[in-house]
Amino acid sequence: MHYYELMTISTRNKFFAAGIVFSVLTLALISLGGYYAFPAFNQAVQNASFRAAALINSLVSGFFGVSPIVPFISIVSSAAYSLLGIILIFYYFEKTQSNEIIFFAFFVISHSFEFTRVLVPLREIHYLPSIYMIYSARLLLFGRFIGLFSLFASAIYAAGLDIQKQRTSFFMIIMSSLIISMNIPINSLIWDTTFKLMYAYTEMLGIAEIGIIIITVITFFVSAYKRGSKTYNYIAIGALLVFFGRNTLFASDNWFTLVPGFISLAAGTWIICIRLHREYLWL
Repeated sequence: MHYYELMTISTRNKFFAAGIVFSVLTLALISLGGYYAFPAFNQAVQNASFRAAALINSLVSGFFGVSPIVPFISIVSSAAYSLLGIILIFYYFEKTQSNEIIFFAFFVISHSFEFTRVLVPLREIHYLPSIYMIYSARLLLFGRFIGLFSLFASAIYAAGLDIQKQRTSFFMIIMSSLIISMNIPINSLIWDTTFKLMYAYTEMLGIAEIGIIIITVITFFVSAYKRGSKTYNYIAIGALLVFFGRNTLFASDNWFTLVPGFISLAAGTWIICIRLHREYLWL
């Protein structure tokens, strides 16, 4: 049993290392794309058809205007969070077995897919075929769905799902995200103030997203009851913080939403990693 766990940790650590490399590469792509697209940020925002939809945006949109640089900083912040988050996870769990952390790592790494949004202002300067824009939008949706489903999966494993079904869970997360993202209609000529292309079923998907996070938080609370551990109560709060921070950061087009979004995302991640590490440290 010890050999099995050691091999599992070794394989998982390779995934963490691959996540670090992927995050570094996406940060490099964002930097390169931002360098060439910088003169078009203002134009891309002016040509946006509508403001990004999010709860906090709806509350402050009448008081704070759109800043052309904020969407790009949001993209950079998402990729930086992915890199710093996976490094934090690797540091705390390099030698610690945890059923939930591999899925939470998936959630963290999924933020790197935000690099695709740079293509919208880049198209204002350089001609890019519509097919490139559509597939970049699908890649963005793919990453966001992977993040949402992975956070949900971490709660399911906390509640006691058989650890031997991890590969099946990974396959289901990837395939579900791929099927949804490849079948949603996307308009390559319309985008919002965060450089995200318009896609169909936004309200329906938004409701489903809220439903999933509610179930995720409740499942962590149930795990606390089943295991007799208060740790998962804190992790439930952390999951709520990362969800709020993630959605606020993604929808940020002004400074008022950008800062609290990133802080909430970082704080929730810190709580989850610290509490999970303490829970599994002596196992």
